[in-house]
Order: sequence, then C-alpha cells, then structure tokens
Amino acid sequence: MFSYEAAPESMVFFYFRAATAAGDGSFLELFISLWYNSLEYSKQLMTIGRTIMNYTRMNLKEWSRGDLFQFYIDKMRIVMSLTVDVDVTNLKAYSKKHHLDFYPLMVWVVSKVVNAHDEFKYSWDADGNLIKWDFVSPSYTDFHTDDENFTKMVTEYAEDLLEFYGRMEADRERYKNQRAILANQPQNFFDVSCLPWVKYAHFDVHVFDEGKFLAPVVTWGKYEQKDGKLIMPLTMNIHHAVADGFHLSRFFNEVQELIDSLD
Repeated sequence: MFSYEAAPESMVFFYFRAATAAGDGSFLELFISLWYNSLEYSKQLMTIGRTIMNYTRMNLKEWSRGDLFQFYIDKMRIVMSLTVDVDVTNLKAYSKKHHLDFYPLMVWVVSKVVNAHDEFKYSWDADGNLIKWDFVSPSYTDFHTDDENFTKMVTEYAEDLLEFYGRMEADRERYKNQRAILANQPQNFFDVSCLPWVKYAHFDVHVFDEGKFLAPVVTWGKYEQKDGKLIMPLTMNIHHAVADGFHLSRFFNEVQELIDSLD
C-alpha cells in the first residue's frame, strides 16, 4: 500500500486532473492510492482543539497477544486490581525543593510510566476495532473544598515534567469554577483519581459497561510516615485482555524507580 501522510486535498486533485487529462494509467493509479490512503488516514486521526491524536489499528491475527485478548474479551472478561505501597519520600522532597504541587507531579509520574508501555494505550475506534493510541493523557479529578465537588478534565500528556506541570496547572486554573465532567475531552485517555483523606489497603473501581473498557484506572490515597519514609497506597485497575500480572508489577516498580530518580 502506498505509504503517505494525509495528502493535501489540492495535491490529490492535481493528480486526478493530470490522470484524466493525459489518460495516463499510472497517474490514475497514483490518484486512487492517494485518495484511498487519505480516507484511511482520516479514520486514524481524531482532532480535539489543536491536538491530533493518532493511533494504530491492531490486527488480532498478527498480534502476539491476539488469542489471549480474544479469550478475555469473548469468554472471560476480567479486570485486575492491585494496590501497592510506594515510597513517595523523594517526590515530596522534590515538590518542596522546587516549590511544586505534589498532585500534578504524581499525575505526571503515573502518566510517564503508562505511556512507556503499549498495554496501557489500547482502546476501540468508532467501528469497534481494537486500536493502540500513540499516547494517552490523564483524565483526572480536581477537588474543590468549598463545595465538596470536583471537576473532571484531561490535560494533554507531555514527556517533559515541567511542560506537563504547566499545562495541568493552566487547565486547573481555567476550569476552577466548573463543577462537571468537561465536554469535548479527547478519547485517548486513562483515568486518574486521588483519595488524599485516607490510607487504604486496597481500592477497586468497577466500570459498568460491556466489560470492554481497556484503559487503566489509577488511584492513590493518603501518604503517611512509616519508618522515616512517606508511604502511599497506589492502585491500578486494568483489563486482563491487554495486561497480565507481570505488566501490573512492572508499572509499580517503574513508578517507584521514576520517583526515586527525581532530583
């Protein structure tokens, strides 16, 4: 198949005019290829504001996990939930040292680890086909103490910590007076929430759909002092069709490694 990125409309019709005028079969073949690929490409692009979200459509027959995925979608729909205590001493120290809020820092930490692995980026397109996003952004809650309600919003992911931090703080300021799940949010998201009022041992979230919600749901609770360290419960829920216990374990290990690496 002709490999091409969304051909400008004027270029496509240039080839069409050239092909029809000259009667050249090669030009006509190229036009058809450009036209077909522009249609296919348009199906793989979703635009929210200025952000273009690209994805890859998965071929289950060629995907090494295809049979496992199909089993856990068709025969045994399981969502795994695991809670692990993480040491956030260094993240709290980083927050204090650089005068940054702990919450967006932690949102960035989990976002970076989530985006490092394909198993956390799967979803469905409008036609019900399995897709893998190029990247996913956190859909998080911002709690308001004045009326005990929250705003649910998405901040576009950035690999750079300070770039993401700036985006998230700008979004929190922009929507601070809204009490809603904001409309027109991108589809390439995973869920984030926080329970800073309680140190829990386990937490579980049930998504009541058809059992096909594939994105991670990440939650954390209150951190507390223990043996000179700040320990915080961190939870991930993920569909077994796209991830196993190995992938869950790696997520928590890499979150801890990333926190410890900050200076």
